[in-house]
Amino acid sequence: MLLFMLEILFQDEYLVAINKPSGLLVHRSPIDQYETRFALQMTRDQIGRHVFPVHRLDKPTSGVLLFALSSEVASALTKQFTATTIHKNYLAVVRGYTNNSGVVDSDLQEELDKMTDKLADKDKPAQSAITHYERLATTELPYPVGRYDTARYSLVSLQPKTGRKHQLRRHMKRIYHPIVGDTTHGDGKQNKFLREQFGLDRLMLHAISMGFLHPVTGKELLINASAPKDFLLILEELRLELGI
Repeated sequence: MLLFMLEILFQDEYLVAINKPSGLLVHRSPIDQYETRFALQMTRDQIGRHVFPVHRLDKPTSGVLLFALSSEVASALTKQFTATTIHKNYLAVVRGYTNNSGVVDSDLQEELDKMTDKLADKDKPAQSAITHYERLATTELPYPVGRYDTARYSLVSLQPKTGRKHQLRRHMKRIYHPIVGDTTHGDGKQNKFLREQFGLDRLMLHAISMGFLHPVTGKELLINASAPKDFLLILEELRLELGI
């Protein structure tokens, strides 16, 4: 029995897309061996059909998660992801004021997990990784955090042109604007401040849309996922207006 119903963003006889909540794993993983809820199984049980994953969202990331309803369609979609012809757009809150727009073109060494990647090639060359970003809004709060007299944040739109593991989180850290709520690649002092002051308990990264060609009909699809309440609440607390 489902504890809650997932929001279905799109469904036909070939595809289904959900609005994945933050904190929900896509599928079973030895990394979280005690977790009992997974987006794949929940979607399958909710629609009464087997589903096939074609991409991933990190556990703390919310937003558009796409599944195929057959192995053939999954294979066709995987080719689109590999060819980087699928357009993904994310919202994120980051530390500091970013430039109005920019491109992070910085290769990423594959991040290996000690449990699941024991047999992986540890000497694999870094892979090309490109992320476009645009600043949507800024805010400054009268609280000293770390060595700064005030707390500054930007709401940004992120468009990854490649699909490397933790790409957005790692790229924003590389340009000194880590995503708030990121316990792995973020700023611990900022996370502590936001948790204590505003109750932040999630990564402020949301996959708001995905555009691609339907693998069967060939028609253009744009799937949108509204930002969840916990994301919007932090925007309100930080006085960041979501003007899109």
